[in-house]
Amino acid sequence: MNETVKSRVIGVDISIERTSYAIVDVRGNIIARDGFNTQLYPNVSDYVGTLCEKVVTLAEENGGYEHIRSMGISSPSGNNVSGCIENAPNLKWKGVVPMAAMLRDRLGIAVALGNDAHLAGLGEHAFGCAHGMNNFILVTLGYGIGSCIFSNGEVHIGANGFAGEIGHTCIVYGGRTCACGKKGCLEAYCGAMGIVRTAQEMMADTNEPSLMRNVEKLTPKIITECCEEGDKLAIEVYRKTGQILGMSMAGYAAVLDPEAIVFTGGVSQAGHWLLEPANDTFEKYVFHNTRNRVKFLLSALENHERDVLGASALAWGIKEYSLFK
Repeated sequence: MNETVKSRVIGVDISIERTSYAIVDVRGNIIARDGFNTQLYPNVSDYVGTLCEKVVTLAEENGGYEHIRSMGISSPSGNNVSGCIENAPNLKWKGVVPMAAMLRDRLGIAVALGNDAHLAGLGEHAFGCAHGMNNFILVTLGYGIGSCIFSNGEVHIGANGFAGEIGHTCIVYGGRTCACGKKGCLEAYCGAMGIVRTAQEMMADTNEPSLMRNVEKLTPKIITECCEEGDKLAIEVYRKTGQILGMSMAGYAAVLDPEAIVFTGGVSQAGHWLLEPANDTFEKYVFHNTRNRVKFLLSALENHERDVLGASALAWGIKEYSLFK
């Protein structure tokens, strides 16, 4: 009796605003993809039900669900060891959410969950500018800040699955309160809301004219656009942010000795306005034997595409399992 060949997996990327999901084949080709607004589902059970319905429908419309082998999920504060989203400061679901188990029980297939930065590192290594590198750091710059330590050809997740939480290391003693509850975290200065707060503080401290003053809801993207218009105060916002980021990366690189640091996420789209002052500060403060040896790279991959591909790579690595055999 011939069994159906399970030649596809589902990759899911959960972000603060949007959930993206895709059917991916053994060669990393995205067969089909779609998404929905994460914030419409503050109740995690409703979210899981919706996600299951949507991924099964997508699979049935593209060759059949019987060809799906497993699912991989990328999430903020995702823990590959436990399969849970654990105390995510920027998601609506609080506490420990057993997301992998909830999806496995409803879908009847093997499900693995990992930290979004870790899986972004997998995707960047397989398909992006870190291809061919065995030792690099990937840093995600968005609402939150995370990182992937890619060491000796593998993602380092740590003893409990929390390795790489660079966003919650203290960079300013007694500084701003972070979403995690601590004071002075890197995320509170270089995450999206931290950058907006820096801009607001700078505008309050000076009468210097700025295009930013005319904006009702300021965002890092708008601040970047102001930089492009020659706004001196906006340029100074990213210079200060870049200095803090570069100082943090100098310490990180001194410990890990990477080939490169790859920056991803919405905030990274500030490009040279952010990364040039970050790199200047990095080279000034990094360990002297590491100086001029670490490349600062901006990911060229579309964020959700890279992250669903990273999640699909995680899915291929777990043992096949089915409730329906």
